[in-house]
Order: sequence, then structure tokens, then C-alpha cells
Amino acid sequence: MEHRKLRNLEVSAIGMGCMGFSHGYGALPPKEESIRLIRKAYDLGCTLFDTAEAYGPFVNEELVGEAVKPFRDKIVLETKFSPFLFPEQEKWGEKSKLTRKSIRNALEDSLKRLQTDYIDIYYEHRVPLDSQVEDVAGWMGELIEEGKIRGWGQSQSNPEQIKKAHAVTPLTAVQSEYSMMERMFEKEVIPLCKELNIGFVAFSPMASGFLSGKYNKTTQYKGDDVRLAITRFKPENVEKNQPLLDMLHEFADKKNATPAQISLAWMLHKNDFVVPIPGMRKDERIAENLGAADVKLTDEEFRAIETELNKIPIYGNRTDEDIQRMGHVRAQ
Repeated sequence: MEHRKLRNLEVSAIGMGCMGFSHGYGALPPKEESIRLIRKAYDLGCTLFDTAEAYGPFVNEELVGEAVKPFRDKIVLETKFSPFLFPEQEKWGEKSKLTRKSIRNALEDSLKRLQTDYIDIYYEHRVPLDSQVEDVAGWMGELIEEGKIRGWGQSQSNPEQIKKAHAVTPLTAVQSEYSMMERMFEKEVIPLCKELNIGFVAFSPMASGFLSGKYNKTTQYKGDDVRLAITRFKPENVEKNQPLLDMLHEFADKKNATPAQISLAWMLHKNDFVVPIPGMRKDERIAENLGAADVKLTDEEFRAIETELNKIPIYGNRTDEDIQRMGHVRAQ
């Protein structure tokens, strides 16, 4: 497994997003199976593991903490605090999550659930448009000085929020959605991260699995599966987005790879400070996704993919507002 840097932290070129072990994508694996799969990812070279207090909420951190305990000091563990109070956190007596006290309380609780005494990257899990990012950045700096966290980051933030926060306490990483189907951060945020030496961690790098080519317009989603709310999975949009899958299959056949591997290889080739964190809940998916780091595109192949990609319109998207209706997240 190749490695790259998120500012000053070295991680595997592909990390593991652990949310799906607790919610978001339908039926869950048994706890013991989830732990085995997380440990298998580590055995195959993965050293970046991502979770959040919102996943569950709370239970995903407990699961990940137990799974990575045998090799905690050999990985980069990242988690996120929500800018909004959960009902269980109202006992703190705070009216806002974005206070020094609330963030410290959230961190201490995450440390207990993760069975560790430090977090490698601690993210603000969405950044409200009306919040004072400089204040949060200052509190993060205090936590870094105390050794509670090694670095910090923001999720789904805009360029102005990044600049203001980074000027107070340098950001280690920005974690936002990025894939062949969602490229809005290519315009300003990713170039800004490059300029400021901030890592970029891409969640949903395969567009919630769409780019794997394993779903079609008749696929049914049940329970708390976020694909019920993500409009790119509406039958009519699945059909309209078929040209993108056709293109991926064409390049995959030429490279003796899979569509999922081509979509990840494209991202890895594009920028050396971007690290995708796909979710993966089966042995074959772990091997496939981590194996994408070995799929090397030539500059010519990359340019050909970019050319074709720029011709293909994308139908549907993923928004916090849509997913919020399912009760999992709060939008800005």
C-alpha cells in the first residue's frame, strides 16, 4: 500500500470509512463481523480509519475503538463532532455545541468510546454558515497543545471558512464529498487545500456505491439506507447516468480492473494530497477498494478519462437536506 500525507500525518493512500458498519446503508453486519473486516483492512495496509459521534449516534465510535485497539498506535484515527447538540448532550447545560466546554466534553466522550487517549484528526462535522470558525480553531489549537488531538479539520466547509480557521490553527485536513459524480470542490476548495498544504479526505468517493456499477434502476433500498434519499439513485437518474458507468467499464476492461478501482485510481492520480475513504463491508470490497492503489493510470489514460468525464452530464446528487429527512443528520 502506498502512503501520502495529510499535512504532517502519513496515511495509506486509501482509507476506510466506517459509518456503514452502524447505519446508513441498510442491513448491518454483526458486530463481530464488522470488527473482523476493519482488522482485515488494516492487515491489507489501510492505516486511516474514519468515524464520527453522529454515526449511530455514538455506537460507531465504540465499534471502531474496539476494532482498532490492537494496532491503535500504528494508524491514523479520525473522528468528528457535530456542531449540533444531541439530546444526550443537553445534560452539559450548554445552549450550543460550538463552545469551548461543549467541544471538550464531546472530545472526552469520543476518547472513551474509542478507547484511546488522543485523536489523530478531530473534525467539525459540517460548519454552520453563521458560526465563528476562528473561535473553534482557537479551541482546537488548545487541544493540540495539550496532546488531546494531533490535528484538526473541517467537513464540507467553504473557502472562506477554511482560510479564516487555518489562519488561527492550521488545518490538517478538510473532509468533504468528492467523486466523479460530485466535483464541486475541484473549483476552489481542493486548489486552496493544495496552496495551504491541507490534506483533503474524500468521503463517498464512489458516490455511495453508484460508481461500482453494482446497482441499477430496479435495485430496492430499505430501512435507513441513505440511497432512499440520494437523488442520483432515483430510477430515472440511474438510467440517465448510465453513460458514466459505460465509460468506467470501458476503461476498466482496458486496465484489467473494476469500475470502482478506476474511479479511485482517477482520484489518486489527480492529486497526491487527496485520500479517499470508501465504505466497504465485505471481504471482496475491501480487497477491491484497497487494491485500487495498485491501478496506475498513465498521464494519457488520465487525460482520456477527464475528457470523457467532462462530456457526461450528471443527474441527481446527495445533499444533507435530503438525508436529514431520514433523521440522520442536520443540515446547515
